[in-house]
Amino acid sequence: MSDNPFRNLPSIDKLLQADSSQSLVAQYGRPLTLDALRSVLDDTRQHLADNGDVAPSVAEIIDAAQHTLSDWIAPTLYRVINATGVIIHTNLGRAPLSNAAIEAMHAVAGGYSTLEFDMSSGKRGSRSIHAARLLTRLTGAEAALVVNNNAGATILALSALAGADGKEVIVSRGQLVEIGGGYRMPDVMAASGARMVEVGTTNRTHLRDYRQAIDETSALILRVHHSNYAIIGFTSEPNIEELANLANETKLLCGDDIGSGALIDTTPFGLNPEPLVQHSIAVGADFVLFSGDKLIGGPQAGIIVGRREIIDRLKQHPLARALRADKLALAALSATLTHYLKDEALDAIPVWRMISRSVDDIAQTAQAWADHLAASGIACNVIEGESAIGGGSLPGEKLPSRLLAIQTPSPDRLAARLRQTDPPVIVRREGGQVLLDPRTVLPRDEYDLLQVLSKELN
Repeated sequence: MSDNPFRNLPSIDKLLQADSSQSLVAQYGRPLTLDALRSVLDDTRQHLADNGDVAPSVAEIIDAAQHTLSDWIAPTLYRVINATGVIIHTNLGRAPLSNAAIEAMHAVAGGYSTLEFDMSSGKRGSRSIHAARLLTRLTGAEAALVVNNNAGATILALSALAGADGKEVIVSRGQLVEIGGGYRMPDVMAASGARMVEVGTTNRTHLRDYRQAIDETSALILRVHHSNYAIIGFTSEPNIEELANLANETKLLCGDDIGSGALIDTTPFGLNPEPLVQHSIAVGADFVLFSGDKLIGGPQAGIIVGRREIIDRLKQHPLARALRADKLALAALSATLTHYLKDEALDAIPVWRMISRSVDDIAQTAQAWADHLAASGIACNVIEGESAIGGGSLPGEKLPSRLLAIQTPSPDRLAARLRQTDPPVIVRREGGQVLLDPRTVLPRDEYDLLQVLSKELN
């Protein structure tokens, strides 16, 4: 009769006495190491009960525990190389930050800061001042407020300006947007307590539609920019200046939710015009809402600029505290906005450096990659292609680019392998090829990219 395999399983005490276990304790701590060893023993007992195999050795159990510990503490948020050509890639973290923004975050992250401290009085200050002066100077607005994202900015504005009294917010049917993650404007409107009044049709809304909807329960007119879709063909809708004039005439407020936000004209780069924050303020919008991590090129943030009276009302609303931005976001946003004031955004902010990068420059980089790989016998070539803005900005808009095309029997398999490298490389697959766009590969990532490609393709 064979030995009972369960009798050969070592005890926890015996496992802990092994030198290799002590190394795990030093690396992961005693409590977590104990949990891992117990977990492996439990799994082993179940496996023996099901299969009747020979009990594993002490070394095998400790080795399994090490793998378990590695899995338990492995980060799920880490660096990747974006070779997709999508500049503001929502799934890959949207806008990469400038060096100055990263340094600003580092400066306040490792110690204490003036987040809510007034240096002149030595008393408590307000975090709402950070970035506010930069925003007002850049946009021409009287005041500014930064919250955690633009969805938060929208629900704060609606709640404070219309929701408390159940007042009406008038919006075009063609602007009832839905963006990623199930964020839908009608749902946000309902959550704020405001009553949404839809006017016009999907493709055509006229100024008279807004005028006819105004009554004593109306609080504001809201324009919502088509950030992630386009309506083409037989279309029309009033511009923000017309809506602001109507709101002023009828004693209502006018808000402009421009989504991705832009402080730089996009047309010189061959793109369609994107609403400019400063233009909305100049033509009379009472407040403007936009994101910090899209075309602004900074950290995740919801930015509200507008009349001082409006911003003060938002600051006093209970949601303002729940939605406030933290010190890291405020530091990075301030550094990003400073690039615009110093007229260096095209060079310093990665998003704008990518948008403004010439096709010739991209072609040179792609050819250099191809030459490097060809020297190792890897089949690849440079082809014409397109980059996308992405991130709910300039829907359907493309920029001409040059792509490194890698020939492979199984593009899906190669793409999957590249996602498992260190660092992972995210690519496109089209026409039976794996494609890499230099436009979105940061200069500091090029060496690692070529090392990964050389290793995987060989």
